[in-house]
Parts: sequence; C-alpha cells; structure tokens
Amino acid sequence: MKTQTFTLHTERQGYYNITAAVRKCISESGVQSGLCVVFCPHTTAAITINENADPDVRHDLTLGMDEAFPDRREFRHGEGNSDAHLKCMNVGASETLIIEDGKPLLGMWQGVYFAEFDGPRTRRYYVKILPEG
Repeated sequence: MKTQTFTLHTERQGYYNITAAVRKCISESGVQSGLCVVFCPHTTAAITINENADPDVRHDLTLGMDEAFPDRREFRHGEGNSDAHLKCMNVGASETLIIEDGKPLLGMWQGVYFAEFDGPRTRRYYVKILPEG
C-alpha cells in the first residue's frame, strides 16, 4: 500500500487533531485487519494519541510541556528551539494503531494528534497502512 503524505500549517505550538485523516486513510485502503503507522519527519514536532473529548486538554498539554521543558538561556543550539527538540524527543515521531474491522482501535476518548512545538511552520506527516499477513 502506498504511503499517504499530508501537509499541515501550524501555529507556534499546539495539538492538531488528525484523527479524521487517519480514519479516512484506513477506510480508503480497504484493509480490515492490520496496522496503521502515523509518522512525523520533523525534529521539533511529533505524533501522539490523547484525549479527544475536552479541548481544554490540548491547552493543558501545552502548558505542562512548557513547564517540563522550558526554554533556557543556557541552551547553545543556534536556532533557539532546544525546548522544542526536547518536547519532540519526549513525545515521539510516530504512533502505531491496530486496524480491526476496517477501523482504528482507539479508546472512546482517544484521538490522533500532530503536536507542534516550534511553529508557525508548514509540516508534513505520513500515514502507512499495513495489512495483516
């Protein structure tokens, strides 16, 4: 199956719900059982699965990540975005979802998110569907 490429325009920081795009890829693939990999090729952005019901969670995630990984004047990286690299490393570049009955197995409250830590930027992410067997 061909890898799908998506483009996303982001703000400075934030979590962008990409669940609908992932569901559409799975549906259009026709795969009933297998895996779906969502991958981010950037070093200051990431892919995560988190709550999809209360939009305040996204605000709280941003606040918590800023507290856990603050921008520090001691950082030496010339671009001045070392905090974004740390956040990315903590969250991760990809998520793997199980496909069952042609749908991703997500919990009731879960959604798939593109996490931006160093925008605004034009970003890409990839979705690859792997059929069982």
